[in-house]
Amino acid sequence: MFEDFILPDIGEGIVECELIEWLVNEGELVVEDQPVADVQTDKALVQIPAKHAGRISKLYVHQGELAKVHAPLFQMEIESTASFEPGHPVPSPATSSPGHWSARQSDLAPTELGGAKVLATPAVRRIAREQEVDIRQVVGTGPKGRILKQDMVAFVEGAAVPVAVSAEATVKVDSTAVNPVERIPMQGMRALMAKKMLHSVRTIPHFTYAEEIDVSALNLLRRSLNEGLAEGQPRLTLMALFMKSLSLALGQYPLLNSHMNEAGDELAQYADHNIGMAVDSPMGLLVPNIKAVNHLSLLEVAAEVKRLTEAGRAGRLAPADLSGGTITISNIGAIGGTVTTPIINAPEVAIVGIGRIQRLPRPDAQDQLVLREIIVVSWSGDHRVIDGGTIARFNNSWKAWLETPERMLLALR
Repeated sequence: MFEDFILPDIGEGIVECELIEWLVNEGELVVEDQPVADVQTDKALVQIPAKHAGRISKLYVHQGELAKVHAPLFQMEIESTASFEPGHPVPSPATSSPGHWSARQSDLAPTELGGAKVLATPAVRRIAREQEVDIRQVVGTGPKGRILKQDMVAFVEGAAVPVAVSAEATVKVDSTAVNPVERIPMQGMRALMAKKMLHSVRTIPHFTYAEEIDVSALNLLRRSLNEGLAEGQPRLTLMALFMKSLSLALGQYPLLNSHMNEAGDELAQYADHNIGMAVDSPMGLLVPNIKAVNHLSLLEVAAEVKRLTEAGRAGRLAPADLSGGTITISNIGAIGGTVTTPIINAPEVAIVGIGRIQRLPRPDAQDQLVLREIIVVSWSGDHRVIDGGTIARFNNSWKAWLETPERMLLALR
């Protein structure tokens, strides 16, 4: 039986996606839930799994082309149910009859060799067997070190290991110019980011407000709490504390936890604090968000920060992680810099940039200079919704929670 795989809805409002890489070839066997393709949506890299076990009979979309939601992505030839029932042996090549196919388990899953997982497609593993190559010796240039067909071919031919080429851009070099120039098309996540940022600056009247915050006590508390954590528990980061304290401030100033509609004539104010955090990934800037921070414990927020950071850097964020945010934190201090003018992540109405921690002299209660750990926070607000006084009072509330973290712990639920 032949069946077309129809590309389903893979995110809110997404109607098409770019096919980054086929993980199988026509004629290859797959098992149920085996990854078949990586596609790049407007928001994330998504892996498409097979719905059934069977043979891939046709690939409708070429690598680099756009696949349409609700349109066929590939076709499968599905074997009789008995051949793929749990516990039912799959016939081997020597014993299978015409019209039947077979596969060894090593063809259908990442191989465990010497305790290390080798990520490779079935076609690549087949080449390795045919050429009697130890696949562990091949350097993979695909996502998460996946060994691609070109890596295996280069290894077999004795060529240099190919350099991983980003699926987001194909570089064109204008060699006829006096001063050669590389022309790099804006594609994938970078194109989306450029489009979204342009929309934000064109439609939202930004204003910026900056303030110093002393995080000496906060950092001391974080270190103390981490010392008492059991093995396996997520470590508390400053980002987790920033989020929980920001949520407390949003409880006092709910206006900042809002969305402005496209027409600019209606404001949606949300009860849940879905706080986004900017992640610097190989695909560009991603802004996943932690849902309902106001209902999570500090450790739950810390676990989500860790999960989203790792998934973002690996390009494996789910569309749900990237949608529904209500306010955003951009921690530029992780890289460097002190003051920024962040661009609002529309349709949100506010974003804050956090600079790096600086040890600076500040007067104590007796007017004696002491070294303190200082950050500068830079707010950008939508002036249609927020005025300077509102964002200053909101920031003062947030600052108070951060500078007296023992009060924050008392207020947590």
